[in-house]
Amino acid sequence: MFKKIIILFIIAALASCSSSKPAIATTKKAASVQKPRVATTKKTTDSRPTVKKYPTTNNTTEVIQSTSKTVVTSNVITDYVLQYKDIAMGNMQKYGIPASIILAQGILESGAGKGDLAMEANNHFGIKCHKDWLGESVRHDDDSSQECFRKYTEASESYKDHALFLVGKNRYATLFTYEKDDYKAWAKGLRAAGYATDPNYPDKLISYIERYNLHQYDCQVTGKNYKPFDKSVTSSTSTKTSSGSTKSSNSNSDDPNLYVVQQGDTLYSISKKFNVLVDDLKRKNNLSDNALSIGQKLKVK
Repeated sequence: MFKKIIILFIIAALASCSSSKPAIATTKKAASVQKPRVATTKKTTDSRPTVKKYPTTNNTTEVIQSTSKTVVTSNVITDYVLQYKDIAMGNMQKYGIPASIILAQGILESGAGKGDLAMEANNHFGIKCHKDWLGESVRHDDDSSQECFRKYTEASESYKDHALFLVGKNRYATLFTYEKDDYKAWAKGLRAAGYATDPNYPDKLISYIERYNLHQYDCQVTGKNYKPFDKSVTSSTSTKTSSGSTKSSNSNSDDPNLYVVQQGDTLYSISKKFNVLVDDLKRKNNLSDNALSIGQKLKVK
């Protein structure tokens, strides 16, 4: 009996020892599986910067909400002339357009490079899209709301397109019968051919040419002697009052029903200012087209 008890005790002891071995093995195995967890943690804490990808767009048309009056100083105009005079003279040599006319139109149409079209579209001559234009464009208020104007990569392209535009359109053919340096004939001819609706367009071009001595660049191309203009001549846009003082012709009328047209105004901009339709303005003022002149009085109410 005593032997049986000893044998049973030995068997129990052996069974207890054998059952503890897998527990130790399991502990070691569990420790080994922690390695990939550490690796995963290192991977998620990678501090390399990520690059954001934005969607591309193929849109070629921009919308400009409205025009604004461009105010520049004489220094800005002088700097503009110096910047583009060589291009203008080059176009005169190649295409036969007076450099003075090119520069004067650039000043007037682009606000000496500070106007909306010049800043947003490098369009220095106010050239609209027309049916033959296949390039980029912008929408811009002019005689009508949101008209289509040409857009260029740089200003030099606008100067070249201006020359090609005049050369390529039959309605401007008469211009090329004038002398290359006859800027007065060219200024009047541009208006007559329909380049602009403003009846004072020729006078404005001539004024810029003579005030800023732009005709000298025509003479550099033709080889003729140049005589500077007298800049002391008063501007034709001022009139004398009975007291002898000058009064701008662009001042607003005292009559609330009338509006005096100022530089940069169009029928569309005036209609927006007084909340009336363009057609109503034309009807009230017996206008057959959209042409306006500085100092013109319009019925707005």
